[in-house]
Amino acid sequence: MIRKLDLGKYSEKLEARRTQLMMLHDLTRADRGTVEHDQTTVGRLSRMHAIQEQATALATGRQREQELARIEAALRRIADGEYGYCVICGEEIDERRLDLDPSLASCIDCARNAAVKH
Repeated sequence: MIRKLDLGKYSEKLEARRTQLMMLHDLTRADRGTVEHDQTTVGRLSRMHAIQEQATALATGRQREQELARIEAALRRIADGEYGYCVICGEEIDERRLDLDPSLASCIDCARNAAVKH
């Protein structure tokens, strides 16, 4: 029996998260920019702290970009009629798993196997 997923529900969740991530990306753009401090007025530790904050902002930005890519891929799978099926083995992804993260592309078994390989 072929299950019927509520694609509208997942599409709405994905679109909402995409919008949220894009807003965060825009709001934190300055944090990811070049650190500019006048060494004569700002101490060395303050500059090191600013560089560390920038590195953290850049890492967070990369994570957001990766999540956005997963969301875009999930929305394409919805449009192509392939959503809810593991991209590795082709089996259905448990609906509870999709409820937790609608951008997931693999079933739990394939995700575990991939984690073991890394």
